[in-house]
Amino acid sequence: MDRYSIVFQPPELVLNEIKAMKAVLAEKIGWYHSKNSLGHITICEFETTEEPLVIIKRKLKRICATIDAVDVVLNNFNSYPNGAFFIAPDATSTLSLKTIMKEVTTELGLKNSYKSNAPHLSIGRKLSEEQLQMANQLFTTIHLTFIAKGLVLRKLDTTKKQFEAIDYFPFEGNSHLKPVQGVLF
Repeated sequence: MDRYSIVFQPPELVLNEIKAMKAVLAEKIGWYHSKNSLGHITICEFETTEEPLVIIKRKLKRICATIDAVDVVLNNFNSYPNGAFFIAPDATSTLSLKTIMKEVTTELGLKNSYKSNAPHLSIGRKLSEEQLQMANQLFTTIHLTFIAKGLVLRKLDTTKKQFEAIDYFPFEGNSHLKPVQGVLF
């Protein structure tokens, strides 16, 4: 079984900003988890084989056909008790992203998957208390914006221990294609 993730991935300009922040943090604290990871907002992670993956891709294409592009504003640094240091989206972006995240995970119905319920873009993971303090000193203000225009399916490269993009599913904004529950005609 291979490991996959579905994510919102910012455009190159934002990815370069994230990469630069990770490099600055690495200069101060040395290597850390997710130092080399491309910037992204995780929706879910799961394991599957090739045959079910074909069905998952088909479902993702159908789901994304009904979703509109979303403006995303990343404007706050924060951390979790597990040592994750991240950039959080503003309230409006959080609501929009959570709606899509819930729709994707519900529609896919993946068993035994990790589902994120709080959109965030990690700078570092599993940081010690001292490393978190350093990150908070280095990074105090942020304002990045992008338009989420689709979802990226990534596969874990077990050699590099990094997820690599393998497919892209653009949002097509065809909301009239969404199935309406409770309507017979």
